[in-house]
Amino acid sequence: MASDVLLSQVAIVIALVGMSLGWRGVMTRYSGFYDLTTAWSMMFWGILLGGLYASLGDTFLLSLYIEGKIPSILNLVICLILAVIVHFILRMKKVRRTGSQPTTGWALGLAVGGMVSLFLIFRLLERYEIGIQLLAVIFLIAILSPRAHALIFCRHGFGMLQGKRWSIVLRTFLVSSLLLTALYNSFDFPLIWIFIIPPVLLSEKSSHDWVWAAVPKQARRRLRRIWSDASRIKYDESE
Repeated sequence: MASDVLLSQVAIVIALVGMSLGWRGVMTRYSGFYDLTTAWSMMFWGILLGGLYASLGDTFLLSLYIEGKIPSILNLVICLILAVIVHFILRMKKVRRTGSQPTTGWALGLAVGGMVSLFLIFRLLERYEIGIQLLAVIFLIAILSPRAHALIFCRHGFGMLQGKRWSIVLRTFLVSSLLLTALYNSFDFPLIWIFIIPPVLLSEKSSHDWVWAAVPKQARRRLRRIWSDASRIKYDESE
């Protein structure tokens, strides 16, 4: 069995790759038209928050699953605290001033989800022998954990723009609890991925509307013009 240092390094690299892939698509499509500075700063705070969240989840949920014990209600308390902290972070003045709650939530979620995947991947590598199932589960966790958390927090930010307060906190708490429990059981019960992947794909379609709400109104016309010009150029080149 490889040393813990080597396993942790492998887990860190895989988690970072998953986080970088999670930035592509939605966030890169709107790059330059939202508060990118705040979003990047949230990556740092998300790593700190995610490290604490993943560590507590590892101690009070994942380790108990590994030992065959039933987790306590403390896991729900951890997820509730996470949802409340995310809400207060997205209520910061510098975030509300620019209306960037959805994009800030996306960046924060990527970092938190990346840390969750880091701890989980380390435990999987530590516990199981390398095989096709293990590699497949690690791949899915690395890709989906950061993106799923980003979608949850982005939706939280969009809800705040719609005037929702504690109802969106409750929603984030419930979905985060279900996601964390599903991820921790994904190796022993592979069918759980049926309940993870489809909601992520469906939410991915709606995420463009959520991020669009964070683009300043004066910049939307310019962004539409850029997309239109790019589409026209692509069409001309295909002729």
